[in-house]
Amino acid sequence: MTGGALLVAGTTSDAGKSVVTAGLCRWLAREGVRVAPFKAQNMSLNSAVTADGAEIGRAQAVQAAAARVAPEAAMNPVLLKPGSDSTSQVVVLGRPWADVSAMSYRQHKAELLEVSLACLADLRSRFDVVVCEGAGSPAEINLRATDIANMGLARAARLPVLVVGDINPGGVFAALFGTLALLSPQDQALVCGFVVNKFRGDVALLEPGLAMLERLTGRRTYGVLPWTDGLELDVEDSLGLTAAVAPVPPLGGDVLRVSVVRLPRLSNWTDVDALRSEPGVLVRFATTPEELADADLVVLPGTRATVADLAWLRRRGLDVPLARRAAEGRPVLGVCGGYQMLGAAVDDRVESGAGVVEGLGLLPVRTAFGREKVLGRPTGAYGPHPVTTAYEIHHGVVEVDGGEPVFSPGEGCRVGAVLGTVWHGALESDGARRALLSEVARAAGRDWRPGTVAFEDVRQARLDALGDLVANHLDTGAVRALLEGGAPAGLPFVPPGAP
Repeated sequence: MTGGALLVAGTTSDAGKSVVTAGLCRWLAREGVRVAPFKAQNMSLNSAVTADGAEIGRAQAVQAAAARVAPEAAMNPVLLKPGSDSTSQVVVLGRPWADVSAMSYRQHKAELLEVSLACLADLRSRFDVVVCEGAGSPAEINLRATDIANMGLARAARLPVLVVGDINPGGVFAALFGTLALLSPQDQALVCGFVVNKFRGDVALLEPGLAMLERLTGRRTYGVLPWTDGLELDVEDSLGLTAAVAPVPPLGGDVLRVSVVRLPRLSNWTDVDALRSEPGVLVRFATTPEELADADLVVLPGTRATVADLAWLRRRGLDVPLARRAAEGRPVLGVCGGYQMLGAAVDDRVESGAGVVEGLGLLPVRTAFGREKVLGRPTGAYGPHPVTTAYEIHHGVVEVDGGEPVFSPGEGCRVGAVLGTVWHGALESDGARRALLSEVARAAGRDWRPGTVAFEDVRQARLDALGDLVANHLDTGAVRALLEGGAPAGLPFVPPGAP
């Protein structure tokens, strides 16, 4: 098999496209197939930095891990990072390219489709298989004329398409049928079948509906993936965030409670995934002062809109419990944009154009936004513990005037129990994470003990579980046939279709 490819589309955002793509990548990699992930256009505030300093969607970095290959810019050539409800930064081949409105972006689509097709062709020349992930839904008929991520890509590259539907909220049959029926005849010719995701119960109860769906559409269901707990991966969409995830059972007598402020434009929230991999750590997202009151650690995460989210934080009254915690010596951790908020001032003439805005004043730092984005993969240490998993993505340049560094050599700022850093991903380094949580436990008087399982092993186990879901619940022989031969001829048209 050389140059095979397919597109995993979905009825909605968060239907399961990312995890099905990751599962297919892990299954194929275990079969000895050289496989790579691909997403032509991603809209996400959860991103990663490759070894050569390119910024791509976090989901594609995790899918590359599932495929057991190094992530690269070609796997996500276009990344949109919303800064407001109407504007986004466009990252092309890993570098900032333009700031656009929803309408002005349309005029760039033809050029960006060519970039995406070139990247896909390059990957297909170097790998046996490329598993492509769509974006949103292919049935967004208002966007079809300029689509580069779903059927626009599939048509241009002649990709067979599987449509994933999430059965959990109900209406999956209508969603699958309706998605197909809103596509043009040319688009429908590439849609080969369906995958039902997150099913609970006996599949036999579903089979009459699957049979009727096949009669109505002339397309089969390639598998039903069961609901499986514990597969929280680096979600790219904040729709995938839950208020709280049940913690791993504690090794000590107590549980540590971590509250993460759910900023409107929070970014790289997967910084806290490593925390909840530890035994006895409950991580929850918070939007009210009350939800911070009993936390042993409050995390102020990254954001794509530092000034706007700082104003939101004040409107919600969250600045008051943060100041109280600092005065009482109770731990607060700010990461990237959250770190910038903790300082004395933010001078932003780039992202928001607001100029100098007063910060929370909990750390002796000032931030000035530059036009050039800083992208990097730094290394350092938290005390004696190496940090090898960090990455940087920011426009803000922080000037420190006091306190102590959080990481050596000289990164971040710490005053008492308030810590700030521009490094994302540092808590994925096991020793550093456990040392920080042990400090939090001592400050709270908790009987808490760290685990012994490496976070990377946790991630690999989750990816293996996704590979098992694909291997055990999809018709992998039929999937291979699509990869080798493309969409079969003669798939029927389902009216009414789109013009």
